Amino acid sequence: MMGVPPCRAPLRLLPALAGWARGRGAPLSTGALTGPSRRHYKKETLPASEGPIPPVTVTEIRQYLRAQGIPFHDGYSCLHAPSHFVEGPGEQQPPAGSARYSLFIDKTTGSFVCTATLAEGTWQDFQASVELKHKGVPQAGLQQLDGADQAGEDARHIWDRALPLWELLDEEETRTAKAMFGISKVSDATLKRFGVRYLRTARTLVFPWFSPRGTGLKGLKLLGAECQGDTVLYVENTLPRPSAYYNLFGLPLIGRRDTEVVLTGRELDTLALYQATGLPSLSLPRGATCLPPALLPYLEQFKRITLWLGEDLRSWEAAKLFARKLNPKRCSLVRPGDQQPRPLEAFTRGMNLSKILRSALPAGHKSIISFRQLRDEVFGELSNVEQVAGVKWARFPELNKLLKGHRKGELTVFTGPTGSGKTTFISEYALDLCMQGVNTLWGSFEINNVRLAKIMLTQFAVRRLEEQLDQFDEWADKFEDLPLYFMTFHGHQSIKTVIETMMHAVYMYDISHVVIDNLQFMMGQEQLTVDRLAVQDYIVGAFRKFATDNSCHVSLVIHPRKEDEERELQTASIFGSAKASQEADNVLILQDRKLVTGPGKRYLQVSKNRFDGDVGVFPLEFSKASLTFSTPVKGKARLKKVKDDNGAPPKQAPAGGSGASKKQ
Repeated sequence: MMGVPPCRAPLRLLPALAGWARGRGAPLSTGALTGPSRRHYKKETLPASEGPIPPVTVTEIRQYLRAQGIPFHDGYSCLHAPSHFVEGPGEQQPPAGSARYSLFIDKTTGSFVCTATLAEGTWQDFQASVELKHKGVPQAGLQQLDGADQAGEDARHIWDRALPLWELLDEEETRTAKAMFGISKVSDATLKRFGVRYLRTARTLVFPWFSPRGTGLKGLKLLGAECQGDTVLYVENTLPRPSAYYNLFGLPLIGRRDTEVVLTGRELDTLALYQATGLPSLSLPRGATCLPPALLPYLEQFKRITLWLGEDLRSWEAAKLFARKLNPKRCSLVRPGDQQPRPLEAFTRGMNLSKILRSALPAGHKSIISFRQLRDEVFGELSNVEQVAGVKWARFPELNKLLKGHRKGELTVFTGPTGSGKTTFISEYALDLCMQGVNTLWGSFEINNVRLAKIMLTQFAVRRLEEQLDQFDEWADKFEDLPLYFMTFHGHQSIKTVIETMMHAVYMYDISHVVIDNLQFMMGQEQLTVDRLAVQDYIVGAFRKFATDNSCHVSLVIHPRKEDEERELQTASIFGSAKASQEADNVLILQDRKLVTGPGKRYLQVSKNRFDGDVGVFPLEFSKASLTFSTPVKGKARLKKVKDDNGAPPKQAPAGGSGASKKQ
């Protein structure tokens, strides 16, 4: 059976399970999680910095370490140094390149982590700790975040009540459970090695998150499975919640001398891959969604990393992005295909997993290549047309018929009359994609983030929460788990600062969609000795380059020119020169007029579509209660053909009300 990407079940499931466990007499303790917890360094004697933290370069990090007499050597994505958090007063510094180095400093952000003590912090925190050490102040500022919180207790209770699969008394139950998750061929020895358990009441597998040294439980993941025809729908929950879940499943089993590892997108794939090949294997905590930089230090010891994340093009694109973080020179990628499915399916079908790994492609590439090197990628796009088209909108099916989907690396320009609801529409447009796992960064320069978050939460719940405050926590908990981030800018900002922030977000959170609302509010601080139109062209070009270089979709809101209110907006109505529409892959216009054949006052026009040329217009229906736009379901309000070359909608509906569109 084919598996599909896992989704998260309602968060109510975990408290319910934990409450059941406590009710059955699970032991309570003040420290619910055993072993060392992740610790954050806190400056007690230095004032907190105000304003944004200035970025640090790897050159500045090296210069500081040399000035402080701290030995270090270059790693793939981190600098390695001896940790002063574990050294005693009379200990000698280990020699350069020593395997005892346990402090890792991220070359991109300057953030550090000590793998020996699990202390971590920002570059400013590290500098403060070095200063305190020189002053003879003991490192008492390391505050251990003990696991006495509710999530920690729930994890312990659930873990204590879960049973190893191989210890279930009923052999038929064991066979049924294994078959449900497609792991009938995975041996009990493999399950025991990785510590997998089974929770009977919820019929879920339980994967533990142990500390790197395997000394204590830090959290867990529950995986449920539902069969729907020939497919298996996986539903996962994590403790702690996903934003704080950093489990490289299988990490305690890695030996110090291991130099190769295979990264998978799912724990079940890791089990199958290890049993079939015996190779060190780890699964990423959030699959192909994100590779948190906090995990990079634990991958520094490997000279070769193979990424085998899944069977679709989305996993393939994610693997290429993750390789950039890990250093492409040491990474190889398994290309998805019928003969190279995800590890568990390949194992179930009796395929040779070692052979598939040997065929992995190097992530690094030369500046000049031939078609022979592109041939497989071209075939992959031809054989996966729907996946190449991108992520589909769930709330705007008519938009799928025109744009076909939301694709990485593109620039979308969106405009509409003042007061027509541009921000409200673009927020639901982005929320729709975010709910499907598209990591999103919002840059709202016109309205503050609190107001924007309120709009998006209302659209997410599809109801007025002001009148149902008792449901706020339930919806807010679900909303909080979306891969959604906000820039803290408001008003005029330098394009250089905005681009740097976007690049930081791509590195930290694997952002694949950036929304900028809007362009005019960013142009006030540009000190260029040129006219305003030239400044706008420069900014549009910067966003175009960012989208291409970082394989990230940028949606850019631009106000239109001041025109006659009775005229329909066109592509030429976008404020500024023609560069915005020329650079854009897609141009969307929110028209604020009443359709002759439809009930709606507003409608969305796609006036440019570089992907396949389809353009058209369809009505929108605004709900004031939920602040949502939706395509009317009545048959007469369908997608309308665009006849004019300038992209303006026709004055009358085409015969029969067909949903045709026009090729550019």
